[in-house]
Amino acid sequence: VCPADALSCENVSGVDSCCVETPGGQLVQTQFWDFKPAKGPVDSWTVHGLWPDHCDGTFDQFCDESREYPSIRDVLTENGKGDLLQWMDKFWVDLNDNNEQFWSHEWNKHGTCMSTIAPACMAEGSTTGLDAAFYFQMAADAFRSLPTYQFLASAGIKPHKTKTYSLDQLLSAIKRAHGFVPALGCKNGALNSISYYFHLQGTVMDGTLVPFDTPKRGGSCPRTGIKYLPKTN
Repeated sequence: VCPADALSCENVSGVDSCCVETPGGQLVQTQFWDFKPAKGPVDSWTVHGLWPDHCDGTFDQFCDESREYPSIRDVLTENGKGDLLQWMDKFWVDLNDNNEQFWSHEWNKHGTCMSTIAPACMAEGSTTGLDAAFYFQMAADAFRSLPTYQFLASAGIKPHKTKTYSLDQLLSAIKRAHGFVPALGCKNGALNSISYYFHLQGTVMDGTLVPFDTPKRGGSCPRTGIKYLPKTN
């Protein structure tokens, strides 16, 4: 039986790694704003992934080749996640229109490193790929709780061809809506990614994400003159 209050990166010593995410206890939900070429809805950011970083910000990757499934679509379908799959085709989209390859990469690189869905933690007789189904479900649920477009719009910040913002304006708008400070990423001075930070209470199967401020300082955005460009092709 897992302790109910086990929180990753906090009180994990002596706790079974099936009960708490370790060593990758700092979960990062990353999102894209792909404006050229435009990907995803014009009024929504899109999913990049859910990454289990170590508590010091380093990370493992590609942790279990034996669980690199040939088709994410197939394992999600076989585990009753048809609705999730439809949603992913809209909101978890690849820049080169190869969603399957993108999802496989995220699962193989990051999902296989999550300790609470390791094979030893899964119930006996679980269907193949149930671990991946839990991973993609948690990533989607996290993203849905973080509507970046609405967070910014609620402060009057909407995509515009020429308007610019300071880093402080953007961060304080998101902090006002979300309660915590994310990390922002820019490309050529234009906003194009965001990372939200969490610890996980419990497991990937049924745990609760507990937000905290990004430990990262700086980043790829300038302090002023940041553009938030409309999605156009």
